[in-house]
Amino acid sequence: MEKLRIVFMGTPEFAVGILDTIIKNKYEVVGVITAADKPAGRGQKIKYSAVKEYALENNLKLLQPTNLKDEVFLSELQSLNANLQVVVAFRMLPEVVWRMPKLGTFNLHASLLPNYRGAAPINWAIINGETKTGVTTFFIDDKIDTGAMILNKEIAITEEENAGVLHDKLMRLGSEALVETLSIIEKGNVKTTIQKDTAEIKTAYKLNRDNCKIDWSKSATEIHNLIRGLSPYPTAWCFFKDNGEEWNVKIYEARTHVEIHNYNIGQIIASKKEIKIAVKDGFIQILNLQFPAKKKMMTNELLNGITFSEKAQAE
Repeated sequence: MEKLRIVFMGTPEFAVGILDTIIKNKYEVVGVITAADKPAGRGQKIKYSAVKEYALENNLKLLQPTNLKDEVFLSELQSLNANLQVVVAFRMLPEVVWRMPKLGTFNLHASLLPNYRGAAPINWAIINGETKTGVTTFFIDDKIDTGAMILNKEIAITEEENAGVLHDKLMRLGSEALVETLSIIEKGNVKTTIQKDTAEIKTAYKLNRDNCKIDWSKSATEIHNLIRGLSPYPTAWCFFKDNGEEWNVKIYEARTHVEIHNYNIGQIIASKKEIKIAVKDGFIQILNLQFPAKKKMMTNELLNGITFSEKAQAE
């Protein structure tokens, strides 16, 4: 059995939960690699990644390369003398990096590969109405999320949970899968499965303004899945238009009502406590939303300060 000397690579909160599990299970982490600091928010203050915050709090050796092929970085990485690299929500690695350790470099990905390779697997599993997802560990190769799989673990997706809830569930599941994978590698019992590509494989495309916009011509279920799949971040959005005014609105939570009606698609039906939007097979009831320059709020709070006419429209 070979004692593991691990270099961990990751950036967001999801990676922190996994790194914490490695530390708590008494594995030796000889270095942590995360994204370079960058300015964020209105004040453009320098923001540390979640993984950097954790590394500093726990006195872990930290590297923040801007160029993963830089000779100085590669020399520093080599000097850590790791025999295994673990990657969770980081970036594509050059071959000179992932081939470096003796026992290889493996990635924990938040989907049941080969489905949902890519940047946003948690979001797209919900957006596409999946009833199950999971995590997969695999050895990195020269493409994105295509390497030989070590193990996977499955979990159900309920009809109401959003991306934030599923994120936390998968972080816990991922921690279990990761410790199991480390144990397999440590004992030299690795048996991998090659991923098989088929035409049916679904992709976890990078999220952007266009694919986060609500299309009110879709079914109530599709719209509901988009809203919960993007909540709490980056959030589904649309325009509300009424009396010559237009608002860019973020929608965090909604409920579906499937029924026949005679309203125009996208028409806003508002009372003193409720906002519903007509879709082809019923209504989307908005429960939690955010108007420009306002805080996120429940619909009844918003309706204390705004009224909509019968011509109000969501687009």
